[in-house]
Amino acid sequence: MQRKHFKQGRKKETLLSVVIDSVRNQKQNQVTSTQDTIPYRQMFKDGICQIDDTHFNKTIAYNDINYQLAHSEDKEVIFSEWCNFLNYFDHSVSFQLTFINELANIDEEKKSIEIKSQDDEFDDIREEYREMLMEQLEKGNNGLTRRKYITFTIECEGLNEAKGKLAKIENNILNNFKLLGVTSFCLNGKERLEVLHNILTTDKVFTFDWNEKTERGLSTKDYIAPSIFDFNNKRYFRMDKKVGQSLHMMILAPELSDRTLADFLDMKSEMIVSYHVQSIDQQKAIKIIKGKISDLDKMKIEEQKKAVRAGYDMDVIPTDINTYADEAKRILRDLQSRNERWFMVTIIVTNIARTKAELETNIFQAKTIGQQYQCNLKPYDYEQENCLMASLPIGVNNLYPKRGLTTSALAIFVPFTTQELFMGGQSLYYGVNALSNNMIMVDRKRLKNPNGLVLGVPGSGKSFSSKREITNVFLITDDDIIICDPEGEYRPLVEALGGQVINISPTSKDYVNPLDLNMDYSDDESPLALKSDFIMSLMELVCGGKNGLLPVEKTIIDRCVHIIYQKYLLNPIPENMPILEDLWNALKEQGSKEADNLADALEIYVKGSLQVFNHRTNVELKNRLVCFNIKELGKNLKKLGMLIVQDQVWNRVTINRDKRKSTWYYIDEFHLLLKEEQTSAYSVEIWKRFRKWGGIPTGITQNVKDFLESKEIENIFENSNFIYLLAQAPADKEFLSKKLNISKMQLSYVSNSPPGEGLLIYGGVIIPFKDHFPEDTKLYQLMTTRLEEQAG
Repeated sequence: MQRKHFKQGRKKETLLSVVIDSVRNQKQNQVTSTQDTIPYRQMFKDGICQIDDTHFNKTIAYNDINYQLAHSEDKEVIFSEWCNFLNYFDHSVSFQLTFINELANIDEEKKSIEIKSQDDEFDDIREEYREMLMEQLEKGNNGLTRRKYITFTIECEGLNEAKGKLAKIENNILNNFKLLGVTSFCLNGKERLEVLHNILTTDKVFTFDWNEKTERGLSTKDYIAPSIFDFNNKRYFRMDKKVGQSLHMMILAPELSDRTLADFLDMKSEMIVSYHVQSIDQQKAIKIIKGKISDLDKMKIEEQKKAVRAGYDMDVIPTDINTYADEAKRILRDLQSRNERWFMVTIIVTNIARTKAELETNIFQAKTIGQQYQCNLKPYDYEQENCLMASLPIGVNNLYPKRGLTTSALAIFVPFTTQELFMGGQSLYYGVNALSNNMIMVDRKRLKNPNGLVLGVPGSGKSFSSKREITNVFLITDDDIIICDPEGEYRPLVEALGGQVINISPTSKDYVNPLDLNMDYSDDESPLALKSDFIMSLMELVCGGKNGLLPVEKTIIDRCVHIIYQKYLLNPIPENMPILEDLWNALKEQGSKEADNLADALEIYVKGSLQVFNHRTNVELKNRLVCFNIKELGKNLKKLGMLIVQDQVWNRVTINRDKRKSTWYYIDEFHLLLKEEQTSAYSVEIWKRFRKWGGIPTGITQNVKDFLESKEIENIFENSNFIYLLAQAPADKEFLSKKLNISKMQLSYVSNSPPGEGLLIYGGVIIPFKDHFPEDTKLYQLMTTRLEEQAG
C-alpha cells in the first residue's frame, strides 16, 4: 500500500510538474532577462516606485528602540502605540514590513576600527589595542547588518495624484514613528535601489548616477539585477553566486510571544523576513467574521444531528468546532467594541547563503525557532520566484494563502528589540553588547552634551574603564587629555604613553599657581568674571563656614580679585601673574573685620605649612597627556588640589578652543568637589560651559551615595549624556533607576555584576555591556589596579 501510494504520489506530482513547467515555459517566453523578473516598472529620484499603471509606493527606513529591556509598563505603552501605528492603515493602503539581515563587508568593518601605525614609540601599544578590537569584532555579530523598512502602496490614476497622497501618508508614518521614539527617514530613489542591489547581487559596491542612466539609456534595474536568476528547482532559487529558499510562515499557536520576530532576527545569517499586510474595510471584516460564525454554527448543528441519529449525546461534537466558534466570536467582539482592525497577512521568511550546506543549516535553525513558537515554516514549492520578489521591499505580493489577524495579533510581532551602537569616524571602544555580543563603538563628540560620568562600587572597574578610554583617545585622536588623580593610580599608564605626571604635594618642587589666567579665560570681554567665581570656590574651601561664604565676604573677594589682576591685564607677562600672597595682601589692605578674617584663614596657605600653592607655575603644561598626582596632598589639601587642577584644565580648554582641539578631562573621586556649595556650583559651571569650548569632562566616583546626595546632582545629570554604570550598591540603584529611567530588567545588569560589566547610557540609548580586556597584554598590566596583576 505504501509503495502504491508512493507511485500515485509520484504520478500526481509528475502531472502537476508538467502543468507547472508549461506555465514556467510560457513565463520564460515573456521574461527575457533578469531585469524583467524584478516586479516594478519605474523608480523615481524622490523614492516613488511605480509598480504598474495604477500602483505606486514609497519606503521608509527606521531604527530600533530598546523594547526587550524596557519596563513592563513601558512595553505595554510601546505595544499600544504600535497597535495605533498599525490601525492607521485603512483598506486603501497596503503595506509591507521588511526585516533584512545583511552580511556586511568584513573588510570594511575592520577598516572602520583600524588603528594605524605612526612609526613612533607607541606602535606596540597600538598593535595590542588593534588586535584586541579585531578579536572582539570576530567574536560578535558586527559583520551582520540589520535593516528595517516599511513600504506603503496606494492605487492612483497617475504619478501626479500619487505624489500628493504618498507625501501625506509618509508624513503621518514618520510622525507615528516619532511617537514611538523611533528615528526614521524616507528613502530616495537611489537609496531604495541600493537596498535592492545589496540583496540581489554579490557585488557590494553600488555605483549609480541618474545622469549616467539617462545618457546611457539604461533602466534602474540594470544597476541592481544579478547576472543570473535560476528558479528551475521547485524549492530553491539561485542568483549570482548565492542560493536561497523562501518559506511561508503558518501560525498555529493560539497566542504568540513578542519574542517571535526577535528570535528570527537574532539568527547569524543572511535572511529577509517580510510581512505583507492589507487592511480590510471594517464593515466588510465584520461581515466576513459573522459569515464564519454562521458557517461554524451550521457545522455544529450538522454534527449534533449526526450525534442524535447515531444515538450519542448531541453535545458531543468535535472540539475544533467549539474552539473555532469561540475564537470567531471573540474576534467579532474585538472588531465591534475594541480598537481592533482586521488584516490579511502573508509572512515570508527567505534564507540566503553562499552554499547549499550553509543554507540547509540556516533553514533548519529558522524552522526550529518557528516550532518553538508553534509557527510552521513551509517552503513554497514552484513559487520561489514570486516568493523572492515578495521578500524584496517593493510592495508586490502575488502569493497565497493569506492569514487574517486582528491588530493586536499582528502587533505581537513587535519589530523592536535592542539598539546597537557601532559608529565610524573617531569612535571609541566600550566593550560588547551583553545581549547581541556586538562591539560598542561610539563617539562622545557626536552627543548633544559629551560630558560623562563613570559610577560604580569599589572593585567594579571604574579606573580600568577610564584608563581604557584614555588609551583609546590617545591612540586615535590628537586631543589633549588631563587627569586629576587623587589616589596615584594613573602614573604607570601615563608614563607608558609618554605623558607628563605632575606631583603636587607639600614636599614636591612641582608648582601650579591657582591664580593662573589667560586672556581667553571667559566668553566675556573681561576674563575676570569666571576667574572670580573660581577664587570664591577656592576661598570657600579655605575659610567657608557651614553655610559657605557670606555675601559680604564674596563682595570683598571679588573686589580684591579685580585689584590683584590690574597689573597683569595691563601687561600680560608671566612676571605680572598674581599669586595667593597677592590676594592675601589685598585682603589685609581692605581694613574690615570680614577681610581680616579671610586673610587670617588664607595665611596658612601663604606663610604657613600649606604654602604649596603660593608659587608661580614652574612646570610646562604642553604635553598632550598630563596627569596631576595629588595623592600626597593629604586630607586638608586634597579638595583644594582638585579644584585647582580643574581650573588648570579650564585654562587648557580655553587655549585649545582657538586651535579647534578637544580637551578630555578625567577627575577621579569627583564626589569630593560636590560636597561644598561653592565648589559644586563651580563644577556645575564647568560641566555646563565645557561643551561649547571643546572640553569633554568625565567624573569618576566610587562613593556614589555621597555623589547622589549633592544638591547639584540634578545639574550634573542633566548635563551628562554619557554615563557608564558599573556594579551599584543596593541603596543607590533605586535612585539611579528613577533618575535615569532604568527598568528593573536593565537594573539587573548593575546588580552584583562582575568587574567590567554594567550599563552604558549614550544619549537616550541604554545598552548592557561587557568589557573583558585580554589579561595577557602589556596594556592590561598598565591599566589594572589589582596589585597582584600590575607589572613589576
